[in-house]
Amino acid sequence: MSERVVVAACDGASKGNPGPAGWAWVIAGPQGTPERWQAGPLGTATNNVGELTALEQLLEAVAAGTRMQVRMDSQYAMKAVTQWLPGWKRNGWKTSAGKPVANRELVERIDQLLTERDVEFVHVAAHQVGGDPLNAIADQAASDAATSQRAAGTALGDVEMPVPAPARATVARSRPAARKSTSASGSAPSGKPRTIKAKFPGRCPCGQPYAAGTPIMKRDGGWGHPDCSPVA
Repeated sequence: MSERVVVAACDGASKGNPGPAGWAWVIAGPQGTPERWQAGPLGTATNNVGELTALEQLLEAVAAGTRMQVRMDSQYAMKAVTQWLPGWKRNGWKTSAGKPVANRELVERIDQLLTERDVEFVHVAAHQVGGDPLNAIADQAASDAATSQRAAGTALGDVEMPVPAPARATVARSRPAARKSTSASGSAPSGKPRTIKAKFPGRCPCGQPYAAGTPIMKRDGGWGHPDCSPVA
């Protein structure tokens, strides 16, 4: 069994539930900073399938014998594999109501992977200002994969981490102060949408990376440089 505890987070997303779906995970390095990540598309699927697939893919990404702490915001996925699973097995993969267990193949695969790894699950709140940074990255990466239906990650050459979109509460608190410098339409005097400073490094839809602290704005395909054009 590995001595080092690998800290990671995973998340799934579905735009419609069911709708275009995706999954993602991020693993921290020894210093606790995000080190590598991966995300993938699922076509049309539910949010629960996205959450379970994210966990399955994360467990497959680490070697057997690894000690892990997995941070998740999905109560369903966590309870499915830590609380409900023993009862489902005893009942012949039926729920307490006698119905077939949903997403059984995914749950069975996760169960197999968990027997070879020492995993501690930690539930974290989703979409919180100042919340868990690893979960925020996984959440954004899963959302991007659901929208774009493209695989991404460090193994595919995407070294920069996904940049979590600002929490709604942060935007809401900033609006009163911003009114003094905006037009009636809510745009800056120049007519451009407001920009923010990136909390994490990332990659613009134009294909070029940007560093933490760089001014960015919401663009088609994600957050990026205010004055560039996306790749055609």
